[in-house]
Amino acid sequence: MKVDYIVVGSGLAGIALCKFLSDRDKSFVVIDDNSQQSSTVAGGLYNPVVLKRFTKVWKAKEQLLTAMPYYDELAKLLDIQLDHRIPIYRLFASIEEQNNWFQAADKKALSEFMDSNLIQLDKEAIHANFGFGKVLQTGRINTSLLVISYKKYLKDNNRLIESAFEYSELEIHDSKVAYKNIEAERIVFAEGFGITKNPFFKNLPLNGTKGELITIHAPDLKIDFILKSSVFLIPLGSDLYRVGATYERKDKSNTPSKQGKEELVKKLNKVINCPYEIVDQVAGIRPTVADRRPLIGQHEKYAPLYILNGLGSRGVMISPYVANALLNYIENGIALDPEIDIKRFSS
Repeated sequence: MKVDYIVVGSGLAGIALCKFLSDRDKSFVVIDDNSQQSSTVAGGLYNPVVLKRFTKVWKAKEQLLTAMPYYDELAKLLDIQLDHRIPIYRLFASIEEQNNWFQAADKKALSEFMDSNLIQLDKEAIHANFGFGKVLQTGRINTSLLVISYKKYLKDNNRLIESAFEYSELEIHDSKVAYKNIEAERIVFAEGFGITKNPFFKNLPLNGTKGELITIHAPDLKIDFILKSSVFLIPLGSDLYRVGATYERKDKSNTPSKQGKEELVKKLNKVINCPYEIVDQVAGIRPTVADRRPLIGQHEKYAPLYILNGLGSRGVMISPYVANALLNYIENGIALDPEIDIKRFSS
């Protein structure tokens, strides 16, 4: 089999790359063993504001301009609903937080993303003595549905090989690679935390951060917005809410933990004041980088090898932007932003 690209991994990064390869009429095959779960268990939020410090997310406007039409096109291709456009309400814990919000909302870079009004809601089920701030241009992508549906689409089109990638089987030449019975001009590794086992890119400073989420059934909560405090509460419909997430750096397993559940419950109980039942708990390892920028670029020794990784906790919003940037670099010679190029870690 001859293709233009081999893509290793079919999470958010791999899917974005495949979508833009299709747009360019490039042939490809995807190899994935379903070992990485961060995309399927993610909360799926896209949000242009860092809600801890009230600062703008890196390249927020550019990311949204790429992401929104991208998800709309994917939804049409797969005949599913992916994008649920609902606001995020940031719960204030003090007068000081209110003032910090107003100051941030007045800044030019943030004014289009932050409502400058203090929002008061009559919600007995929420501890909200200081009101809320409303974030604009936000919502939730159903990442689990996306991954499942896109993998079926790949399978139906004979583009998916469901197996672990065997690095010892990769033959690297000057202008092509060969893997078992596949010959390709280039190979892109979009493996998430799995990159730590990749002999070609394992020296890059990717740190896995475990994230756990619970799903609760809370009939009395009745909110039609995403609530952000020390945790996110994301309405899923039918009185179900996704609650997350934890940030654990030592445990590198995809197994939900008692400690993770207890941490989320403790934080949740400080936010809401109504009965609820925990109906699910999931966990995954986010591919995070110390400087909070993705790992994008070309191997310094082997020209046909590329990486698309390190999307962290903002994969929904950033994956289309960086996948498009990588292809513009490969196919059109457009330089990568130095902030995301893996050359920043070259010796």
